Amino acid sequence: MKEALADIGPTALTSVLSLVVLFGLTKLMGCKQVSQLTLFDYIIGITIGSIAAELATELEEPVQPLTALVIYGLTAFGISELSTKSIRARSFINGKPLALLDNGQIYRKNLRKARLDLNEFLTLCRAEGYFDLSQIQTALLEHNGSVSFLPKEPYRPATPSDLNLSPKQALVHIPFVMDGKLLPRNIQAVGKEAAWVRRALMQQGFRDESEVLLAMWDGGTKLTVFPISPETPQKQVP
Repeated sequence: MKEALADIGPTALTSVLSLVVLFGLTKLMGCKQVSQLTLFDYIIGITIGSIAAELATELEEPVQPLTALVIYGLTAFGISELSTKSIRARSFINGKPLALLDNGQIYRKNLRKARLDLNEFLTLCRAEGYFDLSQIQTALLEHNGSVSFLPKEPYRPATPSDLNLSPKQALVHIPFVMDGKLLPRNIQAVGKEAAWVRRALMQQGFRDESEVLLAMWDGGTKLTVFPISPETPQKQVP
């Protein structure tokens, strides 16, 4: 029992150390969604996670897993930098897009290269809303494993230019209030003042920002406001 209690302190320290190193390596390697990971990124991520777990419980010689963790992280960072700067390296490491369907032709050899059978390919098409393959001009397998679809002209969504319209360019909406508190940095960054925000809130029936859960500015004169305590809807979602 005493030995177990004596190991708690060192284990806690190595656990914190592994978390600190993981955080640093993650910031160094950059943020990616799971769908954006290449096969190499995926393997490196699993390996780094395993080494970090070993580091957290290695009390006698924590330097060894720590060294391996840093080497894997720096290697991943170096390869990422190399693929960013070199087109040839990028093609070799990440691969190139693979045409699975183009102009009415399904490429069986490319499906085999992608390790996809026809049922899996049809599932991917349906997931993107294409139940009729004749609506697809091109389907490309990207290097991260996702499939991009280019619809034929009659089946793509209409755009304002198709209708000879020239809508005003929308701007990024910026939060001015969150959780009942003003965000002064956001307000000042766009040349507004807290008084302007409070007047806009009062015009919509709010006494001050304490009654507001979220307020978003549209880049013009509109402030979209969500109350912090909305009325409970009468109709409940099943």
